[in-house]
Amino acid sequence: MSTNHHGIVVDGLVRTFKGDIHAVDDIDLEVAAGEIYGFLGPNGAGKSTTVHMLTTLLPPTAGRATVAGYDVVGQGADVRRNIGAALQDTALDNFLTGREHMDLQGGLNGLAKADRASRGTELLERVGLTEAANRKVGGYSGGMKRRLDLALALVHRPSILFLDEPTTGLDPQSRSALWDEVERLAREDGVTVFLTTQYLEEADVLADRVGIIDRGKIVAEGTPDALKREIGGDTVEAIPADPHDLERAAEVVARFGEPAAHSPKGAAVRLGQGAEQLPDIVRALDEAGIALAHLQLHSPSLDDVFLAKTGRSLEGAGEESEAAPEEAVPA
Repeated sequence: MSTNHHGIVVDGLVRTFKGDIHAVDDIDLEVAAGEIYGFLGPNGAGKSTTVHMLTTLLPPTAGRATVAGYDVVGQGADVRRNIGAALQDTALDNFLTGREHMDLQGGLNGLAKADRASRGTELLERVGLTEAANRKVGGYSGGMKRRLDLALALVHRPSILFLDEPTTGLDPQSRSALWDEVERLAREDGVTVFLTTQYLEEADVLADRVGIIDRGKIVAEGTPDALKREIGGDTVEAIPADPHDLERAAEVVARFGEPAAHSPKGAAVRLGQGAEQLPDIVRALDEAGIALAHLQLHSPSLDDVFLAKTGRSLEGAGEESEAAPEEAVPA
């Protein structure tokens, strides 16, 4: 097992729940210092269970993990001193203000009183809560609560930050504000970020590398770009203006690449060279006398990667509720 003193090393990690349900089934991964690692998968795939083990909230059934160079089982206190965590169940008190939360968290982390106040003010400003600092948290929106949770996780200047589905249920504006802050933490402060998400776009925008977990196993890992390249090149879909031309259109485009997924009204191929083949395709269809209603180029997305690796799509996974505990989901 390699030593990675500011990152995360996971070796053969397993977590079973009663009934022999393997929530996490023998996973290996390594996150470098200062990296944003996106842990992507549907509900019940084992994302939260993994985070709970890495943050010392849940003991592994087998395997081992080090976080910031410390063993999660044998050196839990050292791990906790070096990490910040914003998990799904925010432990906020509706009767305290944002500033009171910061002060309390600073005290729990042993900050001196003067340092607590200045650190609280600085972080509230960073997450855009200065104006709401003296309002009770009960009146905060979902996005404000998530931002306060992030600020609380940063009070003691952790070197590693765990974010468990930080933007589920947020509106697009709150989501991108949170993304900006996470990116800044990694780029400017050198914080290592372990982010679980079921949003493909989130992983694509933020993560330096992505691990895709499905049914407790990691089915793919790499940079978003490398994973997309693995799936193959761009696809082009031709939709003829006259549905009767569909078969002929399919014959024409078939000369330019391998068959690919398409809508019922169109014909599609995966291109060898990419977009530069488009003019030739248009010319060939024109020569065959086929008028087009639509021609579209589609670059592989993380959704295509997810589909290729798991046999299902992750689209819409974000709409499901997070109410059911992961433990209850059969493997």
